[in-house]
Amino acid sequence: MSAKQLIYKQYPVEGQSGWSDMALFGLYEISKILCAPMETVTLIKRVIAVLESFIDLHHAVIALFDDRQEAEIIAGAKSDQQGAKIYFDSIPEQIIGQIVTGKMPLIIRDISKNPHFLNARSHIWSINKKSCVIGVPIMTRDKVSGILFIDRPTPRNDKESLAPDRDARMLTMVASLLGQTVRLHQMVRLEHEFLLRQSLSQPAKNEEKTETGRREIIGESPVIRAILEKINLIAKNNVTVLLRGESGTGKELFAQAIHQASPRKDLPFIKLNCAALPESVLESELFGHEKGAFTGAVNMRKGRFELADGGILFLDEIGEISPNFQAKLLRVLQEGEFERVGGTKTLKVDVRVIAATNVNLEEAVSRGNFRADLYYRLSVIPISLPPLREHPSDIPLLAKQFLKNFNQENKTSLTITDTALEVLSRCYFPGNIRELENCIRRTATLARGSKISVEDFTCYEDNCLSSIFWQRPDENKAKHICKTVNSDGEVNECPSSASCQTAAATPSEAEKGNHSAPSFKENAPSPEPRSQRDELVDAMERAGWVQAKAARILGMTPRQIGYALRKNGISIKKF
Repeated sequence: MSAKQLIYKQYPVEGQSGWSDMALFGLYEISKILCAPMETVTLIKRVIAVLESFIDLHHAVIALFDDRQEAEIIAGAKSDQQGAKIYFDSIPEQIIGQIVTGKMPLIIRDISKNPHFLNARSHIWSINKKSCVIGVPIMTRDKVSGILFIDRPTPRNDKESLAPDRDARMLTMVASLLGQTVRLHQMVRLEHEFLLRQSLSQPAKNEEKTETGRREIIGESPVIRAILEKINLIAKNNVTVLLRGESGTGKELFAQAIHQASPRKDLPFIKLNCAALPESVLESELFGHEKGAFTGAVNMRKGRFELADGGILFLDEIGEISPNFQAKLLRVLQEGEFERVGGTKTLKVDVRVIAATNVNLEEAVSRGNFRADLYYRLSVIPISLPPLREHPSDIPLLAKQFLKNFNQENKTSLTITDTALEVLSRCYFPGNIRELENCIRRTATLARGSKISVEDFTCYEDNCLSSIFWQRPDENKAKHICKTVNSDGEVNECPSSASCQTAAATPSEAEKGNHSAPSFKENAPSPEPRSQRDELVDAMERAGWVQAKAARILGMTPRQIGYALRKNGISIKKF
């Protein structure tokens, strides 16, 4: 015996009392489903399955609307989501409009006499000519958030004439329960999205902030001040910014400074490292995906573009994305619209994009690895961030700030001597600010006393961790050599422990009244004639492996130096 037959046997419907008891039992079963934790689509399907046990119907569908009154979720019991969508789309628009605008149940006892269904081209209504349809609005407060629509057999006699009215009353009660559940699901989803935005855009606890509330960019050198003035100038305009510079120069920090100085400062700041994800995952992260779009997509998920709507999206390592994905990203930047993975509905967003890269995009465009149209779209306002070796006067300020952060995190009270700061100011730091911070943290952790002195640095014991980056390919057996920068910006070889010991034993230049850094060229052996390869490597090292700068040093064009590097088998080092 089926479930429907069992219910009809227990609650005969000949009388009003029997139908009321059956409806009460049905509402009880539906309320249990609505209270269970499950996905919205699964919940709707189970509700319709219970309704089929109490109401004699052909089809049933529940559609939930988004803020623009467009069907966002469509589900039925018997068919899949695509079949439910086909059924919902077959309903005449005038019928749906009447239910939504009237906010009242609609009963059409015989669709063969209704002009809207007579003109409907769907084969569904041509097959079920003798049908009665009932549509009930799903209300969320005073707003229609969806509809519950069924079609059932047309009453055959007077005895069955009241059946549609009774079904409409029961469906109205079910729709009321559904409305409350849908509102609860929406509140949970919005709260989840809010918490996600907060977690993505909230700065770290120990980050310093200025009087305007933004993270402080530490630096008093002319080059840093010029960049900050440029940021204040461009932040108020809604243009795309491309931050360029070596790894570790603080591109994300400058992007946040643009956000805090812009009119969008109270809106989300969402960030994503494009190089950390494969293309398929990157597309889902940026554009979101629909349920079932791929294996593991158990829920609909909004992408970073949707989460950043109205605010700013920071795309780090933009030069690492694949050519196929570049075309997809170009459309969003140009039109401000996209589709979720596995979806067909076009979404529009208002997002300001800030991109960052340490790749030479011009060279990538010339090689065909990066689209020229995307390059011009991203590089509306290019900002080049200098490596730390080009503004060494900021090293003491940064070192003191990093040590202050270390003290706050570890509840210590370490200080650093002036001589130690002087040694740091002469270091090359190929890893830039990130390497300086790591150096301070490592030295502070291993410090023997309450003050960090020269003896606490790893290079004092001839164990500089960055020296391997500057070892030449033809010196595999040679000793690793540290690099230092003098006041004229010249790069010199620093004999690690000897330099630190010399700096420790020598009074500071401030005490002598001499602001030039000591040179270590005096004891160097007389130079020997060098090959073209050695000259290229030396120029690239002096230029921080930036080909354009190395070309200026050697009096060559970037194209000529690129050819010379390939000819001599010199690989480009990235930091």
